[in-house]
Amino acid sequence: MARTKLAALALLLTVVVACAVNPVTGKKEFMLYSEAQEIELGKQTDVEVAATYGIYDDAALQAYVGRIGSALAAKSQRPHLPWRFSVLDSPVVNAFAVPGGSIYVTRGILAMMSSEAELAAVLGHELGHVNARHSMSQMSKAQLAQIGLVVGSVVSKEFAKYANLAGAGLQVLFLKYSRDNENQADALGVEYSRAGGYDPADMTVTFAALQRMGDLSGGGSSLPGFLSTHPLTADRIANIRSMLKTEDASLVRRPEAYLQTVQNIVYGEDPRQGYVENGVFYHPGLRFQFDVPSGWQLENMASQVTIIAPDQAAGVILRGGETTDTAEVFARKQAAEITNSGGRLLGENRTTINGLACFEQAFSIAQESAEAVRMNLSCLKKDDWVYAFQAISSTSGFSKYASGFKTVISSFRNLTDASKINRAPKRLALVKANGRETLQAIFKRTGLEQGFWAQFAVMNGLELNAVPPGGKLIKTVR
Repeated sequence: MARTKLAALALLLTVVVACAVNPVTGKKEFMLYSEAQEIELGKQTDVEVAATYGIYDDAALQAYVGRIGSALAAKSQRPHLPWRFSVLDSPVVNAFAVPGGSIYVTRGILAMMSSEAELAAVLGHELGHVNARHSMSQMSKAQLAQIGLVVGSVVSKEFAKYANLAGAGLQVLFLKYSRDNENQADALGVEYSRAGGYDPADMTVTFAALQRMGDLSGGGSSLPGFLSTHPLTADRIANIRSMLKTEDASLVRRPEAYLQTVQNIVYGEDPRQGYVENGVFYHPGLRFQFDVPSGWQLENMASQVTIIAPDQAAGVILRGGETTDTAEVFARKQAAEITNSGGRLLGENRTTINGLACFEQAFSIAQESAEAVRMNLSCLKKDDWVYAFQAISSTSGFSKYASGFKTVISSFRNLTDASKINRAPKRLALVKANGRETLQAIFKRTGLEQGFWAQFAVMNGLELNAVPPGGKLIKTVR
């Protein structure tokens, strides 16, 4: 029987390999996923990415990126894919693609770049990854080796399971491309840029800036930075330069059109979506606040807030939703999902926290090869929302973190302080050089904080002591 199964498996793999032709190279390759499965995974990931990281609220900017990306995709090897181009509301400097045609750029990388040709090159590079099926190839190899895919995060695998940080679609964001994959995507990006009428030399401008700026991954952000997902080896820029042609210089760059489009984009963290100050997390948009225990790390995403203990063995996840349910009704619905997944209810309690109705439940969640997980669920009703806190650790370690859990949950309250609510984000601004001042002098005159000078010098592609020509648009913030 075993030999029969092995023979059948070998035959199946032989058929798969024989039928999988790479759309870019035309060569056969090992592939466990059909194009239909790839597209379905892309759709799933699109929903998860939007919910987890948030889509930047600027319809004109979204349309601009989509227009350029779609024009390049039409000239690629797979124009029939349901291509989607989105700007994520994240300060992290990154661009990435997921299978099936979803491509994302963050507002962080848009702020860093300085021309439409740079944007086209980055989008072209990501198009290359999709067209060559790089993620699907890696997933196929991982599945064959039965090693699985694990989301890189600041928490343990067991905690990530319950923190909902390991969605099937989001796993592809944490794959690291091989050197061959990156070189092929670079070559395809050059090809697509050129076909779209853009000077592909601007790809080297972006990569040089990334090298100088470093991996701005947001300091522990769940979304990795560009250098984490796209290893930038020393010879890649030289390889790109070797692909350039003399006639490329006649193609368009459109720096001013690009800068005029991205000016006013939110730069850095957006305090309106939540921020930590003096040990307190404030969310001006939803008008709530709570204390963060000393030494604990807070991760704020569009779909949840996660607070991790210093040893990464415990944490609190806060999720919320608009609902007509009371705190108790909402909690019991959540409890049904937990118990249906193997959780055991240990007890429950009705209380109030800072004037807000709260319903508390405690669960034990068994694990196959590890100690059971203890989770306390606290649901609070505030206005038209219910906020659900999940305090999680191993059963034996729960008491060790109890004071930290209490600090977070018992301090949840309405935010009424106008000085905390009315925080405006920094935005990208443009000033014209007069041809006499150095870049540093321009920064000083426009009020750019000195801590940003080195970073914005990279973003402008200049040294601080350089004198930009008169009329050149210089990026700063306001």
